[in-house]
Amino acid sequence: MKPNILLLPGLLNDASVFTDQVAALSAMSTVEVGDLSIAETIPELAASVLKLASAKHFVLLGLSLGGYVAFEIMRQAPERVSGLVLMDTTARPDTPEASAKREALIKLAATDLDAVTEQLLPLLSHPDRINQPAVRGVIQSMASSLGKEIFERQQRAIIGRPDSRPTLKSITCPTLVICGQDDQITPPELAKEMATGIKHAKLELIAQCGHLATLDQPELVCGLLLDWIKDKKF
Repeated sequence: MKPNILLLPGLLNDASVFTDQVAALSAMSTVEVGDLSIAETIPELAASVLKLASAKHFVLLGLSLGGYVAFEIMRQAPERVSGLVLMDTTARPDTPEASAKREALIKLAATDLDAVTEQLLPLLSHPDRINQPAVRGVIQSMASSLGKEIFERQQRAIIGRPDSRPTLKSITCPTLVICGQDDQITPPELAKEMATGIKHAKLELIAQCGHLATLDQPELVCGLLLDWIKDKKF
Protein backbone atom coordinates (compact mmCIF):
# COMPACT_ATOMS: atom_id res chain seq x y z
CA MET A 1 0.00 0.00 0.00
CA LYS A 2 1.24 3.48 -0.87
CA PRO A 3 1.35 5.94 2.04
CA ASN A 4 -1.02 8.90 1.97
CA ILE A 5 0.61 12.30 2.26
CA LEU A 6 -1.30 15.48 3.10
CA LEU A 7 0.47 18.78 2.43
CA LEU A 8 -0.60 22.04 4.08
CA PRO A 9 0.64 25.29 2.46
CA GLY A 10 1.64 28.60 4.01
CA LEU A 11 0.22 32.12 4.03
CA LEU A 12 -1.10 33.14 0.59
CA ASN A 13 0.11 29.79 -0.78
CA ASP A 14 -1.85 27.25 -2.76
CA ALA A 15 -0.83 23.88 -4.21
CA SER A 16 1.70 25.64 -6.48
CA VAL A 17 4.09 25.95 -3.53
CA PHE A 18 4.36 22.14 -3.55
CA THR A 19 4.52 21.51 -7.33
CA ASP A 20 7.93 19.81 -7.25
CA GLN A 21 7.18 17.86 -4.08
CA VAL A 22 3.88 16.55 -5.39
CA ALA A 23 5.61 15.36 -8.56
CA ALA A 24 8.38 13.62 -6.62
CA LEU A 25 6.20 12.09 -3.92
CA SER A 26 3.47 10.87 -6.28
CA ALA A 27 5.78 8.13 -7.54
CA MET A 28 5.62 6.42 -4.15
CA SER A 29 2.62 7.97 -2.41
CA THR A 30 -0.91 9.25 -2.75
CA VAL A 31 -0.54 13.02 -2.37
CA GLU A 32 -3.16 15.62 -1.48
CA VAL A 33 -2.85 19.37 -0.78
CA GLY A 34 -5.17 20.81 1.87
CA ASP A 35 -7.09 24.07 1.42
CA LEU A 36 -6.28 26.65 4.10
CA SER A 37 -8.39 29.42 2.59
CA ILE A 38 -11.86 28.45 3.76
CA ALA A 39 -11.98 28.96 7.54
CA GLU A 40 -11.43 31.76 10.05
CA THR A 41 -9.26 30.30 12.83
CA ILE A 42 -6.53 27.70 13.26
CA PRO A 43 -8.92 25.24 14.99
CA GLU A 44 -11.50 25.74 12.22
CA LEU A 45 -8.86 25.29 9.53
CA ALA A 46 -7.71 22.05 11.15
CA ALA A 47 -11.28 20.77 11.39
CA SER A 48 -11.94 21.57 7.72
CA VAL A 49 -8.74 19.83 6.62
CA LEU A 50 -9.68 16.73 8.61
CA LYS A 51 -13.19 16.74 7.18
CA LEU A 52 -12.05 17.08 3.57
CA ALA A 53 -9.02 14.75 3.69
CA SER A 54 -9.55 11.73 1.46
CA ALA A 55 -7.48 9.36 3.58
CA LYS A 56 -8.26 8.27 7.13
CA HIS A 57 -4.56 8.11 8.01
CA PHE A 58 -1.78 10.18 6.46
CA VAL A 59 1.70 11.61 6.76
CA LEU A 60 1.07 15.29 7.48
CA LEU A 61 3.37 18.05 6.22
CA GLY A 62 2.80 21.63 7.34
CA LEU A 63 4.70 24.58 5.80
CA SER A 64 4.64 27.84 7.80
CA LEU A 65 0.90 28.52 8.37
CA GLY A 66 0.41 24.87 7.46
CA GLY A 67 2.60 23.99 10.44
CA TYR A 68 0.33 25.91 12.82
CA VAL A 69 -2.62 23.95 11.43
CA ALA A 70 -0.65 20.71 11.68
CA PHE A 71 -0.10 21.29 15.40
CA GLU A 72 -3.85 21.78 15.81
CA ILE A 73 -4.56 18.57 13.88
CA MET A 74 -2.23 16.79 16.31
CA ARG A 75 -4.45 18.08 19.12
CA GLN A 76 -7.77 17.31 17.41
CA ALA A 77 -7.04 13.95 15.76
CA PRO A 78 -3.53 12.60 16.49
CA GLU A 79 -4.69 9.08 15.68
CA ARG A 80 -5.03 10.02 12.00
CA VAL A 81 -1.41 11.19 11.65
CA SER A 82 1.12 8.42 10.98
CA GLY A 83 4.04 10.83 10.49
CA LEU A 84 4.61 14.58 10.81
CA VAL A 85 6.79 17.00 8.84
CA LEU A 86 7.14 20.56 10.16
CA MET A 87 8.73 22.87 7.60
CA ASP A 88 9.77 26.51 8.17
CA THR A 89 7.29 26.99 10.98
CA THR A 90 7.24 27.48 14.76
CA ALA A 91 5.45 26.15 17.83
CA ARG A 92 5.38 29.62 19.37
CA PRO A 93 2.40 32.00 19.38
CA ASP A 94 2.57 35.35 17.60
CA THR A 95 4.44 38.11 19.40
CA PRO A 96 2.80 41.53 19.86
CA GLU A 97 5.42 42.98 17.49
CA ALA A 98 4.69 40.40 14.80
CA SER A 99 0.94 40.90 15.19
CA ALA A 100 1.36 44.66 14.76
CA LYS A 101 3.29 44.09 11.53
CA ARG A 102 0.56 41.74 10.31
CA GLU A 103 -2.10 44.37 11.02
CA ALA A 104 -0.12 46.92 9.00
CA LEU A 105 0.12 44.50 6.08
CA ILE A 106 -3.60 43.76 6.28
CA LYS A 107 -4.26 47.49 6.03
CA LEU A 108 -1.93 47.84 3.04
CA ALA A 109 -3.40 44.77 1.32
CA ALA A 110 -6.85 46.39 1.32
CA THR A 111 -5.61 48.81 -1.35
CA ASP A 112 -2.42 47.26 -2.76
CA LEU A 113 -1.81 43.53 -2.38
CA ASP A 114 1.05 43.68 -4.88
CA ALA A 115 2.90 46.05 -2.54
CA VAL A 116 2.44 43.54 0.28
CA THR A 117 3.91 40.78 -1.88
CA GLU A 118 6.93 42.95 -2.71
CA GLN A 119 7.48 43.63 1.00
CA LEU A 120 7.27 39.95 1.87
CA LEU A 121 9.40 38.55 -0.95
CA PRO A 122 12.80 39.28 0.71
CA LEU A 123 11.56 37.48 3.82
CA LEU A 124 10.23 34.48 1.91
CA SER A 125 13.20 33.64 -0.31
CA HIS A 126 17.00 33.51 -0.21
CA PRO A 127 18.65 36.49 -1.97
CA ASP A 128 20.21 34.14 -4.53
CA ARG A 129 16.81 32.62 -5.38
CA ILE A 130 14.36 35.47 -5.09
CA ASN A 131 14.45 36.62 -8.71
CA GLN A 132 14.08 33.19 -10.26
CA PRO A 133 10.72 32.82 -12.09
CA ALA A 134 10.13 29.57 -10.21
CA VAL A 135 10.29 31.56 -6.97
CA ARG A 136 9.20 35.18 -7.50
CA GLY A 137 6.75 34.31 -10.25
CA VAL A 138 5.11 31.53 -8.26
CA ILE A 139 4.81 33.66 -5.11
CA GLN A 140 3.25 36.55 -7.05
CA SER A 141 0.90 34.25 -8.93
CA MET A 142 -0.33 32.54 -5.75
CA ALA A 143 -0.91 35.87 -4.00
CA SER A 144 -2.85 37.30 -6.94
CA SER A 145 -4.93 34.15 -7.23
CA LEU A 146 -5.89 34.00 -3.54
CA GLY A 147 -6.42 37.73 -3.02
CA LYS A 148 -6.68 40.22 -0.18
CA GLU A 149 -9.70 38.69 1.62
CA ILE A 150 -7.96 35.35 2.08
CA PHE A 151 -4.76 37.18 3.06
CA GLU A 152 -6.61 39.00 5.85
CA ARG A 153 -8.43 35.87 7.00
CA GLN A 154 -5.22 33.84 7.15
CA GLN A 155 -3.27 36.61 8.89
CA ARG A 156 -5.93 36.91 11.59
CA ALA A 157 -5.85 33.14 12.09
CA ILE A 158 -2.07 33.35 12.47
CA ILE A 159 -2.35 36.22 14.96
CA GLY A 160 -4.76 34.18 17.05
CA ARG A 161 -2.87 30.90 16.91
CA PRO A 162 -2.25 29.10 20.21
CA ASP A 163 1.09 28.32 21.80
CA SER A 164 1.94 24.78 20.67
CA ARG A 165 5.07 24.39 22.79
CA PRO A 166 3.23 22.76 25.73
CA THR A 167 1.94 19.99 23.44
CA LEU A 168 5.24 19.13 21.72
CA LYS A 169 5.93 16.37 24.22
CA SER A 170 2.62 14.70 23.37
CA ILE A 171 3.64 14.14 19.72
CA THR A 172 4.80 10.53 19.45
CA CYS A 173 4.64 9.78 15.72
CA PRO A 174 7.82 9.94 13.60
CA THR A 175 8.60 13.62 13.03
CA LEU A 176 10.88 15.47 10.60
CA VAL A 177 11.66 19.16 11.11
CA ILE A 178 12.99 21.05 8.07
CA CYS A 179 14.15 24.67 8.02
CA GLY A 180 15.99 26.92 5.61
CA GLN A 181 19.30 28.00 7.12
CA ASP A 182 18.49 31.58 6.10
CA ASP A 183 14.80 31.59 7.08
CA GLN A 184 14.12 35.08 8.47
CA ILE A 185 10.51 34.46 9.50
CA THR A 186 10.91 31.22 11.46
CA PRO A 187 14.71 30.88 11.83
CA PRO A 188 16.63 27.70 12.63
CA GLU A 189 16.59 28.21 16.41
CA LEU A 190 12.81 27.79 16.32
CA ALA A 191 13.19 24.59 14.31
CA LYS A 192 15.69 23.33 16.87
CA GLU A 193 13.22 24.14 19.65
CA MET A 194 10.55 21.99 18.00
CA ALA A 195 12.94 19.14 17.25
CA THR A 196 14.16 19.15 20.85
CA GLY A 197 10.64 19.20 22.25
CA ILE A 198 9.31 16.31 20.13
CA LYS A 199 10.57 12.86 21.09
CA HIS A 200 12.79 11.27 18.43
CA ALA A 201 12.29 14.16 15.96
CA LYS A 202 14.88 14.55 13.21
CA LEU A 203 16.12 18.03 12.27
CA GLU A 204 17.35 19.00 8.79
CA LEU A 205 18.67 22.50 7.99
CA ILE A 206 19.01 23.48 4.32
CA ALA A 207 21.80 25.82 3.23
CA GLN A 208 21.14 28.78 0.89
CA CYS A 209 17.45 28.57 1.67
CA GLY A 210 14.87 31.04 2.95
CA HIS A 211 11.39 30.60 4.39
CA LEU A 212 9.72 28.86 1.45
CA ALA A 213 12.10 25.92 1.24
CA THR A 214 9.90 24.07 -1.27
CA LEU A 215 10.57 26.85 -3.80
CA ASP A 216 14.12 27.88 -2.85
CA GLN A 217 15.58 24.36 -2.74
CA PRO A 218 12.96 22.04 -4.26
CA GLU A 219 15.31 19.18 -5.12
CA LEU A 220 16.88 19.08 -1.66
CA VAL A 221 13.46 19.18 0.01
CA CYS A 222 12.21 16.36 -2.22
CA GLY A 223 15.27 14.28 -1.42
CA LEU A 224 14.85 14.75 2.33
CA LEU A 225 11.18 13.82 2.18
CA LEU A 226 11.69 10.76 -0.02
CA ASP A 227 14.55 9.42 2.12
CA TRP A 228 12.65 9.96 5.37
CA ILE A 229 9.43 8.37 4.12
CA LYS A 230 11.32 5.35 2.77
CA ASP A 231 13.26 5.01 6.03
CA LYS A 232 10.12 5.08 8.16
CA LYS A 233 8.25 2.66 5.85
CA PHE A 234 4.87 4.36 6.27
